[in-house]
Amino acid sequence: METVRDALAEVPGSDLEPAVIVETSGSSGYPKSVVLPIGALRASATATAERIGSGSWVLALEPTYVAGLQVLVRSILAGTDPAVIPASFTPEQFFEAAAGLDAPRYTSLVPAQLTRLLDAAARDPAVADCLRGFEAILVGGQALPAAELQRSAALGIRIVRTYGSSETSGGCVYDGVPLAGVSIRVEGGEVQIAGPVLASGYLDDDERTAKAFVTDADGTRWYRTGDTGTFDGTLRVTGRRDNVIVSGGINVSLDRVERVVRTVPGLEAAVVVPVTDARWGQASVIVVEGSGAAVDDALAEARTRVECEIGAPARPRAIVRVERMPLLPSGKPDRVRLREQITTL
Repeated sequence: METVRDALAEVPGSDLEPAVIVETSGSSGYPKSVVLPIGALRASATATAERIGSGSWVLALEPTYVAGLQVLVRSILAGTDPAVIPASFTPEQFFEAAAGLDAPRYTSLVPAQLTRLLDAAARDPAVADCLRGFEAILVGGQALPAAELQRSAALGIRIVRTYGSSETSGGCVYDGVPLAGVSIRVEGGEVQIAGPVLASGYLDDDERTAKAFVTDADGTRWYRTGDTGTFDGTLRVTGRRDNVIVSGGINVSLDRVERVVRTVPGLEAAVVVPVTDARWGQASVIVVEGSGAAVDDALAEARTRVECEIGAPARPRAIVRVERMPLLPSGKPDRVRLREQITTL
């Protein structure tokens, strides 16, 4: 906390000075060291306060992850101390931490954490009251299933869906709308971001920096996210450019498949990963965590919905259960490890 506070100290001409280096592997497993300057962190936190307000924060994410780091930055700029809970994260720990904070209260979560809190709220009205007491709960890191958003709304909990990455100092698009100073464009189907929140680049990796950050003739610097989407004032992310398989000669976006699969009851937290298929070259399987009842009906329903919305070549081949879903430090499913596990089943 003190290190981040020192880095953010107002020093003339310091905005371009590196403040922190965030280590991130992302879904590809390729290690990257993202260099974030002082000005980018401050711009992100300031724009967040302009959008949702400022106050006391519960730090429920590791500060080595950009979303957790930004909780520290926002707290420093608001002049408050965050309530820190262990990395193990339980609803009980969250409830206790929140109870000790003055209003207005905020927190930043990944979808899996929100699900655990909503499950606890269904059992205990006090937890539901606690969550309703937050001015805003930011949820990012991956797409929030529609069912969880609906559950939150039914309880009167204010959820703000965020989109961003370490390269943009964390979430820079809230509920589809860019924060102040952030610009969005879609080039060749790829979402690109500009603004004061951008990282300097990757530590000691000029080649990768040059590929990810491009500068227009007018001097505007853009970050190439690698995500596909549309933007008409509201950003809609449709998937990853690199999360595509070729099944029977047809390109299939596994992100699109996963979104459809997650509309099936019981598969709201499922992950779709590629597998080798002797007939079609590549196919996909649905991965769910833990033991449970037979999944034949869920698979049939998922295949039907995927065929109707995307096409027959996109239908998942099977449902596979794993004892525990491997996660990245950010809380996202570790798709690289998951694919490795699936190949051994």
